[in-house]
Amino acid sequence: MSTQPINFQTKSMRLNTARRNATNYFISGLSIFATILVIAPLVAILFYLVYKGASSLNLAFFTHIPKPVGEEGGGMANSIIGSGVVLTLASSMGVPVGIAAGVYLSEFGRGKLLANLIRFTADVLNGVPSIVMGIAIYSLVVMQQKHFSALAGGIALAIMMVPTITRTTEEMLATVPHAVREAALGLGVPKWRTVLSVSLRTASPGIITGCMLAFARVAGETAPLLFTAFGNQFWSFKLNEPIAALPLQIYVYAISPYDEWHRLAWAGSLVLIVLIMVSVTLVRIFANRGALKGAS
Repeated sequence: MSTQPINFQTKSMRLNTARRNATNYFISGLSIFATILVIAPLVAILFYLVYKGASSLNLAFFTHIPKPVGEEGGGMANSIIGSGVVLTLASSMGVPVGIAAGVYLSEFGRGKLLANLIRFTADVLNGVPSIVMGIAIYSLVVMQQKHFSALAGGIALAIMMVPTITRTTEEMLATVPHAVREAALGLGVPKWRTVLSVSLRTASPGIITGCMLAFARVAGETAPLLFTAFGNQFWSFKLNEPIAALPLQIYVYAISPYDEWHRLAWAGSLVLIVLIMVSVTLVRIFANRGALKGAS
């Protein structure tokens, strides 16, 4: 009995296996290379910010307001607090509206004309330049109030957050298996309660990630705040008055001709990036531990 067909078949299988392994290694290498290309600029920017800004950080930077032109020192304490106020306003308005819109698109509006209109509007708003959003809120809010304000800045940033949160919420709710919803409905649970207790809880990690992406996007925006919050060199905690913000203060210092202000601009940029990273990381940690998923 001849063994040539068996040997030929074995050799062919070995060649196929070698080709598949080579293809697997090649694609894996491309994936790793692409990952490095994405991460390398971020790491380079972060290290350059640390290099340029860390030496300018001191206690006065976090406790003092900006000094007048020509005087050394000063800080951005009012800008840090102002950014917190504006971002809190934006999140308190944008997150509930975005999640509610996403829930409607996924759970109640399938196939409806209104849902398609909302989805289209969200996609369009995602591509609108931030300066256009600032000009729009300037015309609709600032011109009506007759003055700049923290509230106007919060509204501008909230509108920028809504599209991202809406689309993320819709996509995350679409990943929840229908069998889970059907099980709850089969037990006699109302649909609204099923959405709140089952669908949203199951999709909460992804929804939280979407909220954090939207937050990180607007936290460093300058153009909308130029037309709304305007900035302030002093302490201000009133929502109907101009307020300082880190992106605004960084912008003012960066375009100035003074080396001292350039130094503070680098320090402010580093603080802004670190604050965003810390806030996003803390939310993700609590989410993974179940604190935001209703786990005990």
